[in-house]
Amino acid sequence: MGKYFGTDGFRGEANVGLTAEHAYRIGRFLGWYYSEQRRKVGSTEKARVLIGKDTRRSSYMFEYSLVGGLVASGADAYIMHVTTTPSVAHIARVDEFDCGIMITASHNPYYDNGIKLINSHGEKMDDETIARVEEYLDGEEEAPYAQRDAIGCTVDYVAGRNRYIGYLISLGMYSFRDKKIALDCANGASWSIARAVFEALGAKTLVINAEPNGLNINENAGSTHIEGLQKFVVENGCDAGFAYDGDADRCLAVDEKGSVVTGDHILYIYGRYMKERGKLINNTVVTTVMSNFGLYKVFDELGIDYAKTKVGDRYVYEYMTEHGCRLGGEASGHIIFTKYASTGDGILTSLKLMEVLCAKKEPMSKLSEGFTMYPQVLKNVKVRDKAAAQADEAVQAAVKRAEKALGASGRILVRESGTEPLIRVMVEATDDSTCHRYVDEVVEVIKKQGHAV
Repeated sequence: MGKYFGTDGFRGEANVGLTAEHAYRIGRFLGWYYSEQRRKVGSTEKARVLIGKDTRRSSYMFEYSLVGGLVASGADAYIMHVTTTPSVAHIARVDEFDCGIMITASHNPYYDNGIKLINSHGEKMDDETIARVEEYLDGEEEAPYAQRDAIGCTVDYVAGRNRYIGYLISLGMYSFRDKKIALDCANGASWSIARAVFEALGAKTLVINAEPNGLNINENAGSTHIEGLQKFVVENGCDAGFAYDGDADRCLAVDEKGSVVTGDHILYIYGRYMKERGKLINNTVVTTVMSNFGLYKVFDELGIDYAKTKVGDRYVYEYMTEHGCRLGGEASGHIIFTKYASTGDGILTSLKLMEVLCAKKEPMSKLSEGFTMYPQVLKNVKVRDKAAAQADEAVQAAVKRAEKALGASGRILVRESGTEPLIRVMVEATDDSTCHRYVDEVVEVIKKQGHAV
């Protein structure tokens, strides 16, 4: 991670940790940088940069600031308006943009925001370019202003969003005509896309949390507050429900009985489905260290290999591309299907789950059978300095005591959040009380050592 950019972009409270000036300067550098790249290969065409945003009130401020910087440096800014992160990644790739920018803080509350940079292949920006951006933010790089006809312009590119919707519809292998589906759009970026896709495929589609007002994104809604969807699915007799986060790059599901289908469940369901059809390339599903013990146990039973990466969908994707894997993701619902997308895509994930449901002609609850989750407790501690808290000798000693006590029957994982000032403490064991005991012991040491805010 850099000074400003973490594992999922430059994120902070709007106009506190991340300001309009930051956005303007990011636009200034990217506009100049990609204009230079074009000049180096003899191109006389202006650099083209794609921009999307979620529904936060501050997203408009950051959008205009980015556009101002881009055009001032000589690039043309193509604006998709409110759209999802995966749609920006898809259109940046297929329409051959120099790069894409998504304005979002994903599952964070409305007062936070972020800037994600996406390369021309629809992937997260490489570390080298990110480092150059950070140097410019700190005044270590120069970027001259464009003049006269070299100044860029803006282009309304809502057509790109519509084309992305068409792409998702084209991936539907089955009609959903006899299915009743609930969607929780988290008052975020999926509100104008998800319903259109499911209705086009024939589903009776019921939608909640699709009235964004700039202040209600993720508020008791979406994949981080799925209890509302659980109740809604049962009360309305739905076949399934799907919950997205603010920028719709993740998806969790609810079966017809109201039980949550986590990202690990999704990897199990679709991994088994691919294995049965001989489509699981390299016979490997890529997970992170946060995936549940139960997932590995059932994969062992099915003869499916698995890899474990650091937490973060970028690490999952990097492993998948390096080793040619087709399926990977996180328990939080970032699921990557490399045949169809270069990033986690919540709406695509829901379509792939529906594919299995329709192909097997079984209810969602039946698809999850065979996978038993080990009890898991995760607590987040807000801290002043993540690295200092993680490196504290007393904290490390507490972690080692827990590891020794758990032995082979469980595990403890203590890590820094890549996007928030948090230390995450997670324990898996054979029962809830054991999980809580060792999580609480480590959390208390973090607090006692003065790291907690």
